[in-house]
Amino acid sequence: MRMSHTRLLVSNFNDCYFFYRDILGLKVLWTDGKGYYADFDAGGHILALFSKADMAKAIGAEAPEPKSVQQDDVCLIFAVDNVDESYAALKQKGVNTINSPHDRKDWGIRCFHFRDPAGNLIEINKEIAR
Repeated sequence: MRMSHTRLLVSNFNDCYFFYRDILGLKVLWTDGKGYYADFDAGGHILALFSKADMAKAIGAEAPEPKSVQQDDVCLIFAVDNVDESYAALKQKGVNTINSPHDRKDWGIRCFHFRDPAGNLIEINKEIAR
């Protein structure tokens, strides 16, 4: 078994599509052209977007129980060559960050965090000496 994709189920597909394509600069590998599915090249892994409503229909869960308010379930991690340059480039594109670049020596990384238009947590990082 091998993991092939990370699929984000989103209610605002178009906002997320343009965010991952135009703001993060991921290459579109495939899109249905109808606004409910897209695959992006995330540096050797496929990041997919899929309409939350269409996924619910596919599994017969059109009327799911409401989600409770909770902490994040997922964090997408993107490794870069220079965290500070990535931070500056994303800020210039209007991304609201949760924090600024900082060293997490206990994790062995320099990083910062922000959210996509669907609220998914994203971390940009680079390994540093512990």
